[in-house]
Amino acid sequence: MDDNLRKILILLSIFLILFGFMATISATMNVIVITDPTGQDINGVAGGSMSFADNMFQSTFLMSKEKQFVVLSGGEGDSSNRLKAIVDAISRLENGATAAEGAAAASSYSGIRLMVGGPSIGAAVGGSFDAYLITVEDDNSIQITPYSGGLAVLPPGKKGAIIHLRNTHGNPQYGTATQVRRETALNIGRMIRDGYSATTIVGQVFKEVSNDAGEKYGGGAVNLVAGISTGDMFTPEEINTTGYPMNEPYVKVCPNDGWSSGYPAAENYETCPIDGTPLKVVYAYEALTDAITVTQDSVSVSVYGSETPGLSETTSEVVKASVTKYGYDSNAIAGSINKGIRNGLIVGVNYVEPKDINVKAGSKAVGVYYTPLPDGRSSPPWNLPVSSFVLDILGSIQTAIGIILILLVIFRSRLLKSFQKK
Repeated sequence: MDDNLRKILILLSIFLILFGFMATISATMNVIVITDPTGQDINGVAGGSMSFADNMFQSTFLMSKEKQFVVLSGGEGDSSNRLKAIVDAISRLENGATAAEGAAAASSYSGIRLMVGGPSIGAAVGGSFDAYLITVEDDNSIQITPYSGGLAVLPPGKKGAIIHLRNTHGNPQYGTATQVRRETALNIGRMIRDGYSATTIVGQVFKEVSNDAGEKYGGGAVNLVAGISTGDMFTPEEINTTGYPMNEPYVKVCPNDGWSSGYPAAENYETCPIDGTPLKVVYAYEALTDAITVTQDSVSVSVYGSETPGLSETTSEVVKASVTKYGYDSNAIAGSINKGIRNGLIVGVNYVEPKDINVKAGSKAVGVYYTPLPDGRSSPPWNLPVSSFVLDILGSIQTAIGIILILLVIFRSRLLKSFQKK
């Protein structure tokens, strides 16, 4: 067993304990799309999960960047069985199993669903599910096949997708899943045929399902070739609550300088406070697509060291603006971030140095490591080229001058009279 798998097993064991205090839920929408089974297109394989239910971090995704596979989970079984099935599937995949062999692990656990996929292993869904298998042939013919339970497989080397969708009890749009599942599958096939990337298609799936079937809370998504994900962008901050609605505005962005504000705070702004230009509204499904899509001008930004609300989003926009202007230069990125801190765009953290910026130009990724400010401070102290000893002396002198001025005001009339007498 390698170190990565051992860490996963330890984390899952902790989750088993935590789940005893949480409501049992499942992802009701899972999707994996493969538009380039050769793995050459960096945006050619993607997947994701969401649901109307609470606690979406239980059922989003487990991804191996090294071996390029993802495991999406769900079903109506209990959390303990779901985690056991996930561990079983990961163990198989770590040992070279295909997607079909990994997803088949779900059949050993009542009510559990696993969807598995990757560039070289194909895609599959096993266990308890209602899904469509989409295949697109080289002659652009599209085949869409419904499956209910058991195992559905998109073989390695094939372009296509698998989408599972059910409605959560309590969803106001309950009863729409059957129709939306079919319509979304048709649209996935058409988009694959028309040459759209897997990451773009997954974003459209999130938009369509959240609008039309109401299974709208993140969740999140992954890009299997690039090895990037949305992380916890849309998952709930507290247990037994829903994630972020994927069909609602997520952030407002100033196109020119990287300033941004996440909702609900963004409702207070109509124009950029820096240059007065109109702000761009980015919906959650658009933010998801941007987060997992690698383009010539895009960059994946990860923020560490602080969980200050809005910090990750604002830092991401500042870094992207810096990369666009100066390239993948850690000194330039650090300078842009520090400018944001001085201007009050980025709060609650100390200034960064180039060594705090981890740049991977090849994968268009930047990691920023912050140090939170103590005592709840919002901004760091001024960086003056004067020692504190000198400032103490200046402060004392200023105090002395202040006292003298007060005395002069108090005794002004007496001093004037005394002067006139002379």
